[in-house]
Amino acid sequence: MQQTITVEVFFNLFIEELKQNKNLRTYYKFLNNSSGLEFRKAYFCQRLQYIYDNIGEKTSKIWDCGCGYGTTAIFLALNGIATNGSTLEFYYQEIPKRLEYWKKYGDISLFTYNYEYFFDYKDSKNLYDTIILQDTLHHIEPLDEALKIFYNFLRPEGRMIMIEENGSNIIQKAKLYLRRGNNRVTSIYDEKLKKNIPFGNENIRRLNLWKKYFENADFKIVENKTQYIRLYPPVFFNKSNTEKLIFKEQKLWRKSNFLRKYLFFGLHFIAKKQTTSI
Repeated sequence: MQQTITVEVFFNLFIEELKQNKNLRTYYKFLNNSSGLEFRKAYFCQRLQYIYDNIGEKTSKIWDCGCGYGTTAIFLALNGIATNGSTLEFYYQEIPKRLEYWKKYGDISLFTYNYEYFFDYKDSKNLYDTIILQDTLHHIEPLDEALKIFYNFLRPEGRMIMIEENGSNIIQKAKLYLRRGNNRVTSIYDEKLKKNIPFGNENIRRLNLWKKYFENADFKIVENKTQYIRLYPPVFFNKSNTEKLIFKEQKLWRKSNFLRKYLFFGLHFIAKKQTTSI
């Protein structure tokens, strides 16, 4: 599948958008500190490339669940991949302005979006070929019930793409414990929907625990698609060595169980829907 707009080109255009739209900078912090730009860029681009590489055919029906400001869905739309996004809270109101910026670079109409809570549509079936969960899975509760809904939403042989933090990372685990203790599940009141929504409070998990949940919901993790990213700290990165560091990281997580499990920050994996033929 040939890319119309590469991740690198998209990122550079995205930086120009951030210069014009200050409302996005609280979440996307690329312009906050120039010394950390290459570090953040490497993380952003690797995640986006992973999604693109595992999305399937352009004719697939894609759902970006928890699409936030719509960045991933915009990228996919610009590459000719129709994507429907679901979002909540303050993200929703910022999307129209973003589309005005991005329509100069391609057919942005391929990105559709809704303000919705997917639990409200739990009886729907066979809607999508691929579901993307980027920085979203650790917020979804109750997880076991959600996975059953995702299973029904997917067509036979459908897949889920997870972009997550590594729940075994000792540094991140310590940070989150200091921030929220063991209060892993809370709730938020949505003013637009007029309801309380259960909310995973940065409830990140290790890969083996994710596997357990997914297998209980009749999904199978695609072992050769699992990927870890981000090991070296920001001070290591500059414009001349980013690609070399990424290459080293990709070798290291495959070689070292200790580094992979405890020090790599990012975790990507694919889960495929299992169907039983009678």
